[in-house]
Amino acid sequence: MSLPNHGANPHLLYEQLSIEKPGQIIDFSENVNPAGPPEFIRQNWDDLQHLVERYPDPQGQPFLSAVAKYHGVRVNQVLLGNGAAEIFSLLASMFQKKRAILIHPTFSEYEATLSANDVEIIHLEVEEIVTWQLPINQIIEEMQQADVLYLCTPNNPTGVLPPIEQLLLLITEGKKANCHIVLDEAFIDWIDEDASMIPYLEENPHVIIVRSMTKMYAIAGVRLGYMIASPSIIENLQRKTSHWHINGLAAVIGTGCLEEREYRDQAIRYAQKSREEFTAFLQQLGCKTTKSVTNYVSFQIPIPQHSKEFFHAMLQKGFVLRHTENFRGMNGEWFRVGMKKEQAMKALQKGMTSWLKHSSSL
Repeated sequence: MSLPNHGANPHLLYEQLSIEKPGQIIDFSENVNPAGPPEFIRQNWDDLQHLVERYPDPQGQPFLSAVAKYHGVRVNQVLLGNGAAEIFSLLASMFQKKRAILIHPTFSEYEATLSANDVEIIHLEVEEIVTWQLPINQIIEEMQQADVLYLCTPNNPTGVLPPIEQLLLLITEGKKANCHIVLDEAFIDWIDEDASMIPYLEENPHVIIVRSMTKMYAIAGVRLGYMIASPSIIENLQRKTSHWHINGLAAVIGTGCLEEREYRDQAIRYAQKSREEFTAFLQQLGCKTTKSVTNYVSFQIPIPQHSKEFFHAMLQKGFVLRHTENFRGMNGEWFRVGMKKEQAMKALQKGMTSWLKHSSSL
């Protein structure tokens, strides 16, 4: 049975698996900030709701200028999107009927949008999930005949960030081979802006960086993302967008979010603490874990053959984990968990401990 290709919307999972939903559900399959949206949204809601009555700025202002200022780039280097999903759809059209390299396991949206544009996809896999090493030599070799390389940095679903030396090497080799490089930095703000490759764009016009506002600021329903690239690429893709594709609420809320420095710092600190504690818990139970640097971690239970039973048992307890049925190289034998509030994390640990100890005695 085909399971949903994305986290969130847990009701779909229960319906497809014909599992009765328990009274309380905690959705660990999505990776948004458990703190909820910044407080200014609630405080200013009376003013924000008036934006619903007006047509938004056709350029997505004031968010467009806010993004440029935040990253120290020019406005003509920024393309806004109705979520990063729209950005990936636009990008795929740029490579229609060309060749793209994907490194698995990785975010499923790349393949979905590229396939819809008749892009030939070259599939490569990391050598091993736990140690996570990019197949650098293979990538460089395939770049010679490819038009674009997609890299998720940090990776989704594992949370691993490749070393900057490897990214710079691939950027250099991509320039030699005339191969574009798309870096998906949807989760980079869970580390620090110093980890972003945006400063390297000026000298590398073949590099494209995609960002999301959803995860850090817990505004998934608002739908807001952006891309930073060379002005020529931005201009080309801007022509393909619809008019007013960035709604007025999103533009103003996104602008305010970028000003929330203390909010971000607190979120990063909590995610690190929660991730480290949960990783230690998993390892004590004998689980394999990924070297995540984000607000989620992937793990494999001690007996991978029991993965399906474990997944179903957690659903019956009300714990929705992110399955990996649609991630190449993970084959449903790994699970991803987004960090939640402390009480939710403790409840999950209790449920997992009970099931894993019982299953090991069978």
